[in-house]
Amino acid sequence: MRTTNGPAKTKRRRRLLKKVEGYVGGRRRLLRTAKETLLRAGRYATRDRRVRKREFRSLWIIRINAAARQRGLRYSEFIAGLKRANIMLDRKTLAEMAVNDPTAFDAVVGLVKAALPTPVGAV
Repeated sequence: MRTTNGPAKTKRRRRLLKKVEGYVGGRRRLLRTAKETLLRAGRYATRDRRVRKREFRSLWIIRINAAARQRGLRYSEFIAGLKRANIMLDRKTLAEMAVNDPTAFDAVVGLVKAALPTPVGAV
């Protein structure tokens, strides 16, 4: 008896169509369209895993800047003061602190202000 690739082909097709289940129209019914859509979705997913990291860092910086400005410092001054005071907190932790634990953030700002040199002409 001649062997065919039928069962494997059906299984492969079923596996592909299972992955595109929530898609609309031909993207979920037609094999070629579904395959192309799935490839493109994979590319977007790969790209956006990296983009997500950038976007979160930007969000953290915005939050830290807003909290620092409420306490009389600019973001750049705040980060420079952290480095001088040898405070090894990352931006994610600082942003979380600024939103959920303002008293701890106030303590960090106090240390930063103490570590910063006084500007020329300031009394």
